[in-house]
Amino acid sequence: MGLAFIGIARGRFSEYNFLMSLHRSLRSGGSTAAKRNVLKRFERVTLLKKRGQWKAGMKSTGLPKTKPE
Repeated sequence: MGLAFIGIARGRFSEYNFLMSLHRSLRSGGSTAAKRNVLKRFERVTLLKKRGQWKAGMKSTGLPKTKPE
């Protein structure tokens, strides 16, 4: 274990001054409002009701595939 990890384990961040790079795919810059192409179950049910494809008595599992609008 390096000195940097010992500092973290003991909770002393200021003793060891080190920087780590962050991969560009993990950064949170600007793309937080991107359109999702996978819907949650309740969103799929709402969308099916809106389109008129939801029938009374349908189960919420095994829903047909739906594309977001």
